[in-house]
Amino acid sequence: RVVATPPARPVLIRNAAIMTGVGPTLQPGFVLLRDGLIEVVGSGEPSSVTNDVEIVNAHGAYVTAGLIDVHSHMGVFALPEVTAHRDGNETSAPVTAQVAAEHGFWPQDPSLRRALAGGVTAIQVLPGSANLIGGRSFVVKLRPGVSAAEMRFPGAPEGLKMACGENPKRVYRDKGGPVTRMGNVAGYRAAFIKAAEYRQRWAHFRAERVAWERAGTLPEKEPLPPDRDLGLETLEAVLDGRILVHLHCYRADEMALMLDVADELGFRIRSFEHALEAYKIRAALAANDVAASTWADWWGFKMEAFDGIPQNAAMVSAAGARAVIHSDSQSDVRHLNQEAAKARTAGRKVGIEIDEQEALRWVTANPAWVLGVEDRVGTLETGKMADVVLWSAHPLSVYALARQVYIDGERVFDRDAPTGTRLSDFELGQPALEGTP
Repeated sequence: RVVATPPARPVLIRNAAIMTGVGPTLQPGFVLLRDGLIEVVGSGEPSSVTNDVEIVNAHGAYVTAGLIDVHSHMGVFALPEVTAHRDGNETSAPVTAQVAAEHGFWPQDPSLRRALAGGVTAIQVLPGSANLIGGRSFVVKLRPGVSAAEMRFPGAPEGLKMACGENPKRVYRDKGGPVTRMGNVAGYRAAFIKAAEYRQRWAHFRAERVAWERAGTLPEKEPLPPDRDLGLETLEAVLDGRILVHLHCYRADEMALMLDVADELGFRIRSFEHALEAYKIRAALAANDVAASTWADWWGFKMEAFDGIPQNAAMVSAAGARAVIHSDSQSDVRHLNQEAAKARTAGRKVGIEIDEQEALRWVTANPAWVLGVEDRVGTLETGKMADVVLWSAHPLSVYALARQVYIDGERVFDRDAPTGTRLSDFELGQPALEGTP
């Protein structure tokens, strides 16, 4: 259920450098937001403006689409970091496809508002990586709300979080689960084989039901449906392409293996998450239309993360595959634009020239595609949702700050306002610490 909000007052941002993400920067340019959508994007000045429009003079500053983080655990591993807020890993079994991050999401997590202040307008909230199959993810718009339903991105497909490598075999070593990479793969195969059988049983029931209803004289015994299984329903939706797969995987050999496993079992991988060795299989990623969602320069924190290089995103992008810079962090999400800039600079140092618009797409258009919402957000185009950021400087600059952030045309953050952005109810209910404003 999506909670509707009243439309905001129309806003015209003028005298700006408009980085649309689909062409050259319009400088000077303007963007008109009305009824939650981008009504017009253009160069120069608009031909006319109605009296109901609020005019924001950008004074030459930059405007982009809202940033999107495809890999977040905010709300399910909420701040403060206490046991009561650890709702991201359901470690009761290696396969927990029946659970959903939405059901553990806390909208009052203070990190959500801080991400918004970094120009992030949408995130994918994923279960953690303890399990082979950790459950369903969902996409959130960072408009403040009091429930997961209120913050859910309307119409965005759900995802499935899977994980390969060290995490599942470490977590379940003493719990009767997989203890090797061989066991991990056997676990995926067993789960999806059961899902295919489940889908077949339901297809058989539906065919029987149709035949029973069409019979001229109905037999006495009505066909009964199979027992429902929430986990297998999730995997069935993956097989049907209605749920997108986001697979935590670091090593190139495992990513190549999982492409083969997906082909065998009949599903598609949308994005490899973290993917530190994606540069080694960049041609295969391009050929299979699978994104690599990675960091600019996190590496070395466990064995499978030792072959990461800062040129990863640039090499993937140059090969024609989709590169994405994600955070997996409550702090890095606040400067996702600068993480993209670092990854671009690393590529340029070894001769890989990445256009600034392409680097911007690493945190806007490409993550929108990963989440299945590229037709609605990710670029500044007429008819798309008015999720827009006004920056103080070029968004790939270390000095850039989000001055204003709009979601569905509503200004939800304003750095120049006395309070900047609304605090969560949790923070408002706490006394100020000594020495803080």
